[in-house]
Amino acid sequence: MIDGLDHHIVILGGGTAGWMTACLIAHRWRDRSVRVTLVESPEIGIVGVGEGSTPQLKHFFDTLGIAEAHWMPACDATYKLGIGFEGWSDRAGYERYFHPFPTALDGHTAPQFFYNTRARRTGRDVDAHPDQFLLPARLAATNCAPQPAANFPFEVSYGYHFDAYKVGAFLATHATEMLGVVHLQRRIASVERASTGEITALIDTDGERIAGDFFIDASGFRSTIFSALDVPFVSYADALFNDRAVVMPTARTPGTPIPSQTRATALSAGWAWHIPLTSRNGNGYVYSSRHLTEAQAEAELHTNISAEAGEARHLKMRVGRVRDSWSHNALAVGLSQGFLEPLEATALHLVIATVEAFLDGIDGGGATDAVRTAFNTRIAARYDGVRDYIVAHYRLNQRHDDPTGYWAEARGVDALSGDLKMLMSTWFTGADMVAAIDRAGLGRYYSAISWHCLFAGYGTFPDAARLIPPGADIDPIDLPKIDNFLTRCASNFGSHASRLRAAADHKDQI
Repeated sequence: MIDGLDHHIVILGGGTAGWMTACLIAHRWRDRSVRVTLVESPEIGIVGVGEGSTPQLKHFFDTLGIAEAHWMPACDATYKLGIGFEGWSDRAGYERYFHPFPTALDGHTAPQFFYNTRARRTGRDVDAHPDQFLLPARLAATNCAPQPAANFPFEVSYGYHFDAYKVGAFLATHATEMLGVVHLQRRIASVERASTGEITALIDTDGERIAGDFFIDASGFRSTIFSALDVPFVSYADALFNDRAVVMPTARTPGTPIPSQTRATALSAGWAWHIPLTSRNGNGYVYSSRHLTEAQAEAELHTNISAEAGEARHLKMRVGRVRDSWSHNALAVGLSQGFLEPLEATALHLVIATVEAFLDGIDGGGATDAVRTAFNTRIAARYDGVRDYIVAHYRLNQRHDDPTGYWAEARGVDALSGDLKMLMSTWFTGADMVAAIDRAGLGRYYSAISWHCLFAGYGTFPDAARLIPPGADIDPIDLPKIDNFLTRCASNFGSHASRLRAAADHKDQI
């Protein structure tokens, strides 16, 4: 049992997930007699499928007390206000939309957005595209950074784009030099267990034992520790059938604006991401191997990026999660715990949420069966909540340019959770989405703004020919007034490139 005193925690696997876990544990328990050792093989690299994050990553660095001016220039990082979706719908006026990280300022215009979407769902001809109502969409469209002028009284939520290899290396240095984490480079051959099922040690290829009291599996898709524990895997493949990715970098053209958004473009059998870093661009194509071969996917991605690209890497993905993220005296994080395709950049968000929930559980009640059960229920629900939001992107798609049949098959997926079925019914019957999200507690994973952006962004409304003018029962929304409000707010934000230069210049002063 871990009580925070005189215990040795062994983490298997480096990369962003492993070193992030090491930093969070060593930082939280820095005043206790807890030793943290991270073991990784020098022969195994980082998968690095995604190079984007949610605002949870800012929370992570703030928790560790690491300034943006210190880590961002070292990791080629840029700011991210959200995700621009292109080509997921071919409905007129809804060919693209922006999914923002909801922020306090959006509270001033979101009610009007919700009102108009409900009016349009019930057959009224009113404007309901999300980009007209939310500030981050306006900022991203003009390549603004998320930091306002000093006299602007509101903060804006944001995430980052970054080089995953460099973030892992940065956190390794911080963990070992600032937090006392021991780093061992060993190749693990087996996992030693006691008769009770508890793990007692990792055995390396030279036969040396690395003993510990608690073990964390950050070994990636190999899932070395949790495979030894025989923890069942819960597949999401019945609803999410993308199982491959091809990735390749491209150079960034000097002097061109740096976007403050990830771009997610629908292709013939999946979608392609474009992620801007300070030194290069990250590109990838997540697709279904039942609809495309590796060669076809690589060729389509090349065509999509229309630029000279680096060497392509092909990746296989197992989409789902382990049934229990905490089993016996072991915790799974990162790809060992589960994988949801990088559509909403939730990988590191889930690592942080898992480790912090684990630490909170130990600090609040110790390593009891009740704490472990509550933790596993909470983390499973979070994974399932993120899954539902990602599944909805495919189930609700309005793309009909479909040479492979992929998008029609995605619209026909019927392996939907009860929560997602309920939300779809609420939307299409014209009922109150905000109330439904609140009743089901779904705002813990994605806010009402996010759900409305997804449904409305695709144009999932009655056909335009069937819409009628709003009558006396519909309160008119003053769109020019909202536009003026957003324009005035946006004037307080500078360019993305200038903010990054300022951060890089400030680095030397830290």
